[in-house]
Amino acid sequence: MEVTEVRIKLMDHNEDRLQAFCSITLDGEFVVRDLKVIEGLKGPFIAMPSRKLMIKCPRCSWKNEIRARHCNGCGTRVTADTNSQSRSRLFADIAHPINASCREKIQVAVIAALNSEREQSRLPDYICTYDDIEDVYAENPSN
Repeated sequence: MEVTEVRIKLMDHNEDRLQAFCSITLDGEFVVRDLKVIEGLKGPFIAMPSRKLMIKCPRCSWKNEIRARHCNGCGTRVTADTNSQSRSRLFADIAHPINASCREKIQVAVIAALNSEREQSRLPDYICTYDDIEDVYAENPSN
């Protein structure tokens, strides 16, 4: 597997830990969107796209965030024992590498693209191409 394209969207506030969002294309055939580049203690790292974990209300089956105290559907108190098994995990990855070497390939490609995008963003005629990914599919619908 090769990372064949990386698109970066730099965040406006570089003092925040969230440095950028990115999309990667694998082998020119598969796109993964909404990876995050986060500034960690040992430098930038990649966070995979994720979703919030939810629990169902035992009374009305409405989906609520794990740490919710009351159901958003019926107002019933969500007891601690209902969501205690999931307290430690609030998010689940949607897509993620299976092994460390795959994660490393992705991280190296994204960090290189991030550094390049930062250099380009200093130029007066800089235009971010992150949001143009839909244009690529409009021009070539077979992808």
